[in-house]
Amino acid sequence: MKQLFLFFIVLLSINNLFAQKIYVTNTEAWADIKVYVTNTEAWADLVVYVEETEAWATGNKGIWFFIDTEAWADKKIYFTDTEAWADLIIYYTDTKAWAGWKKNQKKYLLE
Repeated sequence: MKQLFLFFIVLLSINNLFAQKIYVTNTEAWADIKVYVTNTEAWADLVVYVEETEAWATGNKGIWFFIDTEAWADKKIYFTDTEAWADLIIYYTDTKAWAGWKKNQKKYLLE
């Protein structure tokens, strides 16, 4: 029984390490975090690259895969138009290598 419990703990940990599946909700109250998109990279907490292949959206590195099924998502986000209300400010990049955290103190939001 103890081994089975440890197996599930390891399995859940691995899932969190290798997943950044994001679901966008239209209801702020249902979101895990509120996100604001900035046009200036210097103001961002996180630079995000949107991956088209789910398997390649790995780790908490700013590589996101948007998913249509809420139950399969690792995080539910709500996009806000007001920067002051956001928990996280992101900037989109077209270059995967540029994705990543600019302010590590907010990294916990997506863990």
